[in-house]
Amino acid sequence: MPGGRFGIIIIALIGLAVYYFSNQEVNPYSGKTEFNTISIDQASQLGAQTYVQMLQQEGRNVICGGGVSSCDVAGREVYDTVNEIGERLRLAAIEMEQDYLDAGYEFQPVAREFDWTFNVINSEQPNAFCLPGGYVAIYTGILDITGNYDGQVTLADIQDVDKLAVVMGHEIGHAMAHHGAKRMSNSRLAQFGTIAVGLGLGDMDPGQARMVQQAMGLAAQGGLMAFSREHETEADKIGLELLVRACYDPREAPELWQRMGEIGGGQRPPEWMSTHPASETRAENFRQWMPAAVEMYEQRCGRLDRGF
Repeated sequence: MPGGRFGIIIIALIGLAVYYFSNQEVNPYSGKTEFNTISIDQASQLGAQTYVQMLQQEGRNVICGGGVSSCDVAGREVYDTVNEIGERLRLAAIEMEQDYLDAGYEFQPVAREFDWTFNVINSEQPNAFCLPGGYVAIYTGILDITGNYDGQVTLADIQDVDKLAVVMGHEIGHAMAHHGAKRMSNSRLAQFGTIAVGLGLGDMDPGQARMVQQAMGLAAQGGLMAFSREHETEADKIGLELLVRACYDPREAPELWQRMGEIGGGQRPPEWMSTHPASETRAENFRQWMPAAVEMYEQRCGRLDRGF
């Protein structure tokens, strides 16, 4: 019966609304109140489990990791470089959270509690990530992009590490803002919404019901993509502040994202169909943020040549 079906949908949506508004937390980096149902401890445990599984799967591709002492000189230099950057960014994250707390923001800091771990994976894949809990991996395929950009990965790529610090700061920014937990929470909410609507479609014509469910799926996917793009931009901004606090040159960020946009011949789907902002958008964001970043750097770390 149409009236009964409509009533089921309304009750389900009210339940979802209560669920949504009763699981809100303040994001100190955006000032927004955001939906999250996964605690920091739960997310960190999941991050640790995933990280261990990933390292086991990579096996011999993990460079000098896990306390291994028998690695070659080149591998040790890359590993030590990544860990040095990671340590500086870790200290910057602790300081940043404390400054936000001192400024009156109310949130649970994580930088002191995370089990920060930095590993390097020998792979052509240009990638890096930081899982909840502070579990970081850098793939060697990204080192040429962050290095001298000559088409091959060599030790020359880690002679200037500012661009690599941009990448690592961005990934750490995701973990500090609990983006993984929030994405999982919103995906779960979207699934609940789709199920709720599906329950209310009981006696609807099968063709019409299929169209409604497809429309719901597309709307949910579009919403999650927009949400993911917001997270990427927020991680960029958090990473920029970490970069400056750790005294890495922030002016390397726009060029890095110009390079990232050239990967694969620059072929990308339209921004609205992607989980990430376009590389051009990210480079422009950094240019807009740069005057404040340079000012902060010079106050903390010394004079920069004003070439941005």
